[in-house]
Amino acid sequence: MHHKAATYVTRPALPPLQELLPLLEDIWASRILSNDGPYHKRFEQALAEYLGTPHLVLVSNATIGLLLALRHSGMTGKVITTPFSFVGTSHALAWAGLEPVFADIDPDSLNLDPGRIEAALSDDVTGLLPMHCFGIPCDTAAISALAARHDLQVIYDAAHAFGVTDRGGSVLRHGAASVLSFHATKVFNTFEGGAIVCRDAEQKLALDRLKSFGIVDESRVESVGLNGKLNEFQAALGCVQLAHVDRYIEARRAVDARYRKLLGGIPGVRLFAPHSHGKSNYYSFPLMLTADYPYTCDEVLQRLRATGIHARRYFNPLISDFPMYRHLPSAAPENLPVASDISARILCLPLFPDLSEEVQQRICALFR
Repeated sequence: MHHKAATYVTRPALPPLQELLPLLEDIWASRILSNDGPYHKRFEQALAEYLGTPHLVLVSNATIGLLLALRHSGMTGKVITTPFSFVGTSHALAWAGLEPVFADIDPDSLNLDPGRIEAALSDDVTGLLPMHCFGIPCDTAAISALAARHDLQVIYDAAHAFGVTDRGGSVLRHGAASVLSFHATKVFNTFEGGAIVCRDAEQKLALDRLKSFGIVDESRVESVGLNGKLNEFQAALGCVQLAHVDRYIEARRAVDARYRKLLGGIPGVRLFAPHSHGKSNYYSFPLMLTADYPYTCDEVLQRLRATGIHARRYFNPLISDFPMYRHLPSAAPENLPVASDISARILCLPLFPDLSEEVQQRICALFR
């Protein structure tokens, strides 16, 4: 099948070009292209208001955001994290000079299991890096209580959790910081980009300086920072995208609902329960093929791709299976039985705002 006709697991949601062009002309006329210009300030304020999180730092991408948050946290030694995530979660720990300690996941939420976190603790563990997998919130209450008992710092990888709420409000309010991704594949994107949601103005000031080489003013550098700034073009795109993101999320909800209707009741196909204690962003549509299903994940992938449908095995391999981590004692498959089993059986189907009902029907017919 011709490449253009293929349907991929996700694709960027973009606003009408005519909405962006006047902003680009304004940037060109101003000659301010970066360094916290007017669109950066406008986007940061609008985003904080939308998310209900007053202290927010825009960054060039989520990986840089994690590095900055980890640097500011003062974590040392080992940090407990999930093996069931994009490899960037653990890579950020490694780049920060920290050792990932993998703990197993909950079979329903696919997030770190608080009980397995507790079992993985040791004297040299100083922090936790959980991830809200597929936008489903972690058990933040249990994690917060555990962290308080053991004097641990908590930073959340919230790459999938844009706009997600729980019973108390935004899930981004938990931990010492939460890091969002605005990569092109995310629910809300600025091509590349991200944000650190922090707890107070003092933390925001420190992170703002760290993302700009540690510079305080023209003659003072007071910390070892790096270049993590979001440029004016991406900030302008973010301003425009905010006006459309609720429509994108509603369209994703409709796609999710159609999948549940079309796939419900098929023997051997397990659908994960939707987030029901707050607002979801319908980030992804994972399903699991149980032992009752007559085909393996790889066989299903090949059948889908033969018709131009490109699903993905998120997350297979596990992070703990990659060569730079598999030597760690916590990476042993017997330490991660739930994550290992789910990784072998999970598929994520295409989900994006303009996915047509006709294509969804074609996808789901293959499972029957």
